[in-house]
Amino acid sequence: MDEPLPFSALLSFTLVAFTIETDNAAESLMPHTTTRHGKSAAGRGPWLTSMVIWLNCLKHLPEEGITVRELERRARTGTNLNGMMRWGYIFMAPSPMDTRAKPPLTDWIVKLTAPGKVAKKAWETLPAAIERRWEKRFGWEEIEELRAALRAVVAELPSTLPNCMPILGFGFSIKQEPDKPSRAEDAPTLEPVESLMLPELLARVLVAFAFEFEDLSKLSLALCANVLRVMNEKGVRVRDLPVLSGVSKEAIAMALGFMGKRGLALEEQEGAGKARVVKLTPKGRVAQLGYQRLESEIVTRWELRFGWRIADLREALERLLGDSRRDQTELLKGSEAPKGCWRAELPKPETLPWFPMVLHRGGYPDGS
Repeated sequence: MDEPLPFSALLSFTLVAFTIETDNAAESLMPHTTTRHGKSAAGRGPWLTSMVIWLNCLKHLPEEGITVRELERRARTGTNLNGMMRWGYIFMAPSPMDTRAKPPLTDWIVKLTAPGKVAKKAWETLPAAIERRWEKRFGWEEIEELRAALRAVVAELPSTLPNCMPILGFGFSIKQEPDKPSRAEDAPTLEPVESLMLPELLARVLVAFAFEFEDLSKLSLALCANVLRVMNEKGVRVRDLPVLSGVSKEAIAMALGFMGKRGLALEEQEGAGKARVVKLTPKGRVAQLGYQRLESEIVTRWELRFGWRIADLREALERLLGDSRRDQTELLKGSEAPKGCWRAELPKPETLPWFPMVLHRGGYPDGS
């Protein structure tokens, strides 16, 4: 019998599927620009990005603008500021009231551009619309039980956690948070748990789990769950890794470079004119076993810490996977891109990422 799926993978499948479905809706709704398709049918707009960019930036920007420091305080995580300017969502400049010759970037004022305001307004309605779509697909009771199970865990977690997946840093590490506030008046504004949307609840739990994993591991959970997991000592063709992992070939290339430099994997040619393969080294195999063991240890620790809440949450997540508790068909079906969306031109994925691969490229959960 198949082993139960890791707890973090269940959270990831659900969050990534929700994100992709929301992203597809956003692409169909708002003016935007992409590399391959140029401007959208709705007109030229800012560069297309994922829901994470709304959650870590656009959502928190008022009409009058705020400082970079205040933006990070509200979002409780950073964003890709250079990208957001280049893509056309925001502009930044020192405050006219600041008389210093070179004010630090944290004191610069961030404001939405006109296209950024349009994008923010469009995004504000989408997560709730996708939640209603999920209630119809999976059943209102099932989704409400999932929300209740997530709220029960989130209520016990630190309030400083962001409501989205942070952009991964070096080595795909999630621990790239801004410095914690040093004064009580600088503490983040706390939202009632009941007001959090489904993707925000999922992200909080997954971020907390990943923080704990990375406190005890030299390798990130994103690297272990997505890439290290699908490799072996006999060798896997490099071109097969995106299909096996559910993440983009660009993310795979970055991961293999990181692993190769640390002696975890060896990439070589199968033969003259044949495909390249990558093999785990003995050190890589030890790391793979360590990932599996640590995932299990943290779940056990959480079961002791949170009690019945973890069992309830696992059960609610597994209901989305059907009777087998492993089948991602319904989640994958919902994330299929409508005709005209950029994802519609890609091969249909066979699995969702086992951890969101949120990169600076646009915040997409599979590293696209």
